[in-house]
Amino acid sequence: MRHNKSFNHLGRQSGHRKAMLANMASSLILHKRIETTVAKAKALKMYLEPLVTKSKDDSTHSRRVVFSYLKDKYAVAELFRTIAPKIADRPGGYLRILHTGFRQGDGSEMALVEFVDFNEAALASAPKKEAKKTTRRSRAKKAEAPAEEAPKAEE
Repeated sequence: MRHNKSFNHLGRQSGHRKAMLANMASSLILHKRIETTVAKAKALKMYLEPLVTKSKDDSTHSRRVVFSYLKDKYAVAELFRTIAPKIADRPGGYLRILHTGFRQGDGSEMALVEFVDFNEAALASAPKKEAKKTTRRSRAKKAEAPAEEAPKAEE
């Protein structure tokens, strides 16, 4: 039964799980993209998104709180200097999980975890929406037609 099981323990004891998630989060912050299993990716998303939200407020207290989770000063500096300004207007959903298939050795489902605003390939390939200048039914022709008829009627 699943009574009161609020998160995936990933088959590890708490110390190992916390250390693994801290290392994965630091790697993701520094490299902007990592490949891991789907279960670890979902656990990492739950672990890292509150820290990214906390990084929007650049204060000493929030830096210390984030450092207590990540335990890597370079990752904390990267999070507050580079990532936080870029996601300042986003209300949540900072990470994207892309399923990539199955691992050759044991058949585990693999995924690519990345920051949403840091995927240059997706941002470059996304079509920029331009405002439509005309509609399917051309209004300009109808507007011109009465204008042409009016001078003919006067002659």
